[in-house]
Amino acid sequence: MPSLPPDANREVPPKAMAAAAFAIADDAPRTSREPQIETLRNRPDFLRAASARRQGTAGFLLQARRRAEAEAAPDLIRVGYTCSKKIGNAVVRNRAKRRLRALVREIMPALGRQGWDYVLVGRPNATVSRDFTALKQDLAEAIARVHAPKAPSGKPAAPKSDVPKPEAAAGPQQGTKP
Repeated sequence: MPSLPPDANREVPPKAMAAAAFAIADDAPRTSREPQIETLRNRPDFLRAASARRQGTAGFLLQARRRAEAEAAPDLIRVGYTCSKKIGNAVVRNRAKRRLRALVREIMPALGRQGWDYVLVGRPNATVSRDFTALKQDLAEAIARVHAPKAPSGKPAAPKSDVPKPEAAAGPQQGTKP
């Protein structure tokens, strides 16, 4: 049996083990099909999203649009964040954008659609102060409404209720001659 090199019995420090494990995990092919999220940075992308579908919530406004196939990679979800000076000073605006980014990291991989652009617009006194679980629920509901099929009037279709509507009273209708 060949002898081991003199430093083979030496223990590897925990930091080196963690770094090596991270490098191996980072190089490994990803088996899950979690969509990649990219941040919008160009003004024309924000303007195109602003002229598309939108859904307001208590904590923010969600704007969403399907990208044309020639625009960008169809397997990406692109998200933009905007908070105007109405939100507050720079500290408050940055806090609002941090909260929106954290919200997207948690919700978008599961509910966002590939090939779509989303813009989250912060609301004054709401984005920063609203409970984070309520913000998560707001985003989930807003995404569901944005992706709901449109009714013939151009508005998203309302969810159908199992409760039957009351029948109209039998009798002469208005506007008809006897």
